Amino acid sequence: MSPNLTLFSVNAVLLLANTGTRLLAKYYHPPHSPASSAPPYPTPASQAAFEKGLTEKTATAGNDIILYDGRVVVFKTEGDVVLYVVGGADENELLLWNALLALRDTLSILLRNTVDKRTILEHFDVVSLAVDEVVDDGVILETDPATIAARVTKQPMEDAPSVKNIDLSEQGLLNAWEFGKRQLADRLRQGL
Repeated sequence: MSPNLTLFSVNAVLLLANTGTRLLAKYYHPPHSPASSAPPYPTPASQAAFEKGLTEKTATAGNDIILYDGRVVVFKTEGDVVLYVVGGADENELLLWNALLALRDTLSILLRNTVDKRTILEHFDVVSLAVDEVVDDGVILETDPATIAARVTKQPMEDAPSVKNIDLSEQGLLNAWEFGKRQLADRLRQGL
């Protein structure tokens, strides 16, 4: 176990086509880490090389958890897409695995059991929001798929005042001023 315990447990969340093509990639680096520690894959070229090697390694792997490039990688194949969660070498595999399963199950709920390359690209906004609800800046936030799906698909509040219901004419502003004065006067009388 690492002597420096931290909430930042995820280095990357990747959604790659089984050919290695990037569909969605989010790399994380703790915001308050020492200046001496560089982000794991800072350039697009290093990220592409990591993703290419990872695809080659997991194509022949028999397990869903591997150690690659000094990092723990958990992955799951869904149709023609491979979902990856990458953590540090001393990270808890079960924690990463739960984050991966939460992402997979959330995508199944949101995409109606059609987790494939075409559907992910068509619903990229929802998929990206789901990833952000599971992991934010390398911290695993939520692992309950139903909760994540509800947060991603939450409708705007209907009882909130909309702009079209607010009267911005001179008379409307005078009415609002008078209403505020009456309310203040009533509060002051109640307090005395």
